[in-house]
Amino acid sequence: MLTWLQRDTLDFPPLDKALREPNGLLAAGGDLSPARLVAAYRHGCFPWYAQGQPLLWWSPDPRTVLFPDEFHLSRSLAKLIRQQRFSVTFDHDFAAVIQACAEPRAYADGTWITESMQHAYLQLHREGIAHSVEVWEGEQLVGGLYGLAMGRLFFGESMFSRRDNASKVGFATLVDKLRHWGFVLIDCQMHTQHLHSFGARAIPRSEFASHLQRYLDQPSPADWLA
Repeated sequence: MLTWLQRDTLDFPPLDKALREPNGLLAAGGDLSPARLVAAYRHGCFPWYAQGQPLLWWSPDPRTVLFPDEFHLSRSLAKLIRQQRFSVTFDHDFAAVIQACAEPRAYADGTWITESMQHAYLQLHREGIAHSVEVWEGEQLVGGLYGLAMGRLFFGESMFSRRDNASKVGFATLVDKLRHWGFVLIDCQMHTQHLHSFGARAIPRSEFASHLQRYLDQPSPADWLA
C-alpha cells in the first residue's frame, strides 16, 4: 500500500515499507519544499518522477554507493586530468549545471529534472546544502554535476557532459575533494555501468540507513568555494 504524503507533515513511512516492485517506491505526494527535501535525504529517500506524474519518493534496495577510498581512477582518465585540458570549479554556476542536466538526452524521452525540481534545488543551493561541480574548456561550460552535502555524506543527483569525458573529470575531482574533506560515502542511488566503473557498488538499504544515522550530523571542513 503506497503512502500518500500530506503537506502539513514532513514524516515519511519507514524505509522497509518501500515497494519491491517497482523497487524502492516509498511514497507519493507532498511537495518540494526545502524542508521536505532535507527530511527526505535524511530519511534515506529521494524524489524522482516524470512530468505529469505525481511526486514520487524512492528508497531502492540495494542502494548503490561509492566509498571515496574505493574510487577507481583509470589510467586514461588520470592522463586526461594531468593534461589539464579541462578546469574544474565548485559552486560557480549551479543554475547552469542543473539546467544542463535537465536537457534532453539522446537515449531518453523527456527529463525528470522538471522546472519545479530545478527551482527546489536552486533554493537548497542558496541555503548551502546543494552544490555543483563545473567543468570548463576555456570559458565554456562543457560538463558538470550536482548533489547535496550533509554531514560527511554526499548525495549525487545528476551529471552532464558536452565533451568526451568532461563529466568524468568533474566527478574524479569531486571525489578527491570529498576524500580530503573527510566524507565517507557518496550516494549514487541506483546502479549504472558508468558508476560501477568508478568503483560504486550496491549495499543493503539497511546498511545505507546505518551510514545516515552515523554520519549525517558529523561536522565537515568542506569549503566549496576554496
